[in-house]
Amino acid sequence: MEITETTEGGQKIAVLDGRLDTATAAATEAKLTEMLASGGVIADLSAVRYVSSAGLRVLLKAAKQAKSGGHGFSVVGLQPAVREVFEISGFDKIIPAFATRAEAVAGAG
Repeated sequence: MEITETTEGGQKIAVLDGRLDTATAAATEAKLTEMLASGGVIADLSAVRYVSSAGLRVLLKAAKQAKSGGHGFSVVGLQPAVREVFEISGFDKIIPAFATRAEAVAGAG
């Protein structure tokens, strides 16, 4: 898993590339926690093809951290397999998901 930090429209974006699973969960959680310490984050999952239950836990923890800090957390660019996991697990009701970064940035405002 590679995570690149960027900014778009004044919003911090974590661009994730790879599998979000047990092997990558701890490092991903650490990076998202670090980014959320200073504001809201949009997680761009366009290049993530697989999310395990451990990966879902990381995203849920990030959403809870953001909420407790008064910040936003959303995801963007869910691939079909990842979107299906989000919907089956009910995460689409917990974490805002957008099709594009532009929509996510607009939604974060």
